[in-house]
Amino acid sequence: MLVLNCSVKLQMLEKMLMWSFPESLKVYGAVMIINRGNPFRKEVVVDKWPDFKAVITRPQRESEMDDLDHYTNAHAVFYKELQAYKELLENTNTINWGQIFQIQGLQDGICEVSRTVALTKDVDVKISSFRTCICLENIRNSFLPNTFTLLFLRMDPKLTVSYLDISHASLLNETWSRGGNARCQRYLANLICCFPSVCILDDKGCPLSWSLTDQFATMIHSYTLPEHRRKGYSRLVATALAKKLHSQGFPAQGNVLETNTPSVTMLKSMNAQFLPCSFIRMIHTPFHFLSKPHL
Repeated sequence: MLVLNCSVKLQMLEKMLMWSFPESLKVYGAVMIINRGNPFRKEVVVDKWPDFKAVITRPQRESEMDDLDHYTNAHAVFYKELQAYKELLENTNTINWGQIFQIQGLQDGICEVSRTVALTKDVDVKISSFRTCICLENIRNSFLPNTFTLLFLRMDPKLTVSYLDISHASLLNETWSRGGNARCQRYLANLICCFPSVCILDDKGCPLSWSLTDQFATMIHSYTLPEHRRKGYSRLVATALAKKLHSQGFPAQGNVLETNTPSVTMLKSMNAQFLPCSFIRMIHTPFHFLSKPHL
């Protein structure tokens, strides 16, 4: 196991990961952020270098961490050989198995390996699966600007296209399906401070539609308040955030539940490309935490 601290090697890794799209997309997004200031204090672990077969991005070990905060204790995974990933996961220096944490990736093998290794460490694993989509550069250059302009011109002049600020974290926490707790609100506030976001504000400065970016350069928590839906705001926000990410060199990627028909329909109408691989998120919880009522 090696921790890549060298900036030259990290730049090399970023380029190498591009050759393994789309499966490497989550790790690629995390590595891009590391190479551009690393505001979320992440680091990269590989099985070997430069001919790595597995790579994991994780929180820096020297950072202060809340063992119950699986939002921040998040890892992205990509492997070329499943056995190499399994061996990396089994290494006690790779991941802190004593805390609640999550692993994200776009390869089915990570589920099997996580379950297998977790059983040996008395850790429960809950798995969620989503469709993954990406807005390509050629779409950005042709379709998106025209769509943005048209939607913007149709918008109520009392409304403003802006970006989220930390005062909005409470509203986002209340409306996110994964939220509703203090740790999530703190996490969302950190995302707002560190990464691109877009929102539509009413005449009182309150968000009525929004989306933001997470620590893996993924567009998340796209939401419009119920009383403001079916007006094109979600489309406008998604278009604006995709443009912003592309302008900074990032891919515009997102995840959506198969059952979320309105979002799937909207993304298809925007010519977003749905990837053949599913996005997988696994929450790992040590057995001794399961009995705690506050989790």
